[in-house]
Amino acid sequence: MSVQERKQRERAERERLIVATARELAEQQGWDAVTTRRLAERIEYSQPVLYSHFRGKREIIGAVAVEGAAEMAVTVRAAASGANSPRERVTALARAYLDFAARNPAVYDALFRLDGGLAFAQENTPEPLKDAFAALLETLGEVAGDGVDPGQFTEVFWASLHGLATLTRAGRLPPEDTEPRVELLVERLAIV
Repeated sequence: MSVQERKQRERAERERLIVATARELAEQQGWDAVTTRRLAERIEYSQPVLYSHFRGKREIIGAVAVEGAAEMAVTVRAAASGANSPRERVTALARAYLDFAARNPAVYDALFRLDGGLAFAQENTPEPLKDAFAALLETLGEVAGDGVDPGQFTEVFWASLHGLATLTRAGRLPPEDTEPRVELLVERLAIV
């Protein structure tokens, strides 16, 4: 291995450590606790080293969002692939999405609430974000219905899931009623 390859590998490892540490800190204490100073202390590198990877917290949030989008895509695809009918796939997707949001609140915030400097629904949208949407579209597109644009149907269904996730997490909806909400959403919106 050349010196340059080793340095590139070490740089990539440091970047992964920064992102993992930021994510861990945000999950434990919230995004307000994530500062470059605190990250530098936790990973035992100087703040200038952090700034050599990310220009600031915004870019770190974006990196967590990109990582989280990839994980979400895997999660919803796995859930949907284990189901036998369109209705079961949509129900499994909805449950997996809401479970992902509940289990990973800091990642969910990085994806959908905080400014990570990422473009959404544009040509320059990072591939993992596009893939997360594609993972939803793969299942939801098949139940959009005649004459309904599958992309728009997916957006509306996704917005409904996002609303349920956000309102439940904020304590506006009781979590014990999540399953009946999923059933209602699937029955009324994804008429399958």
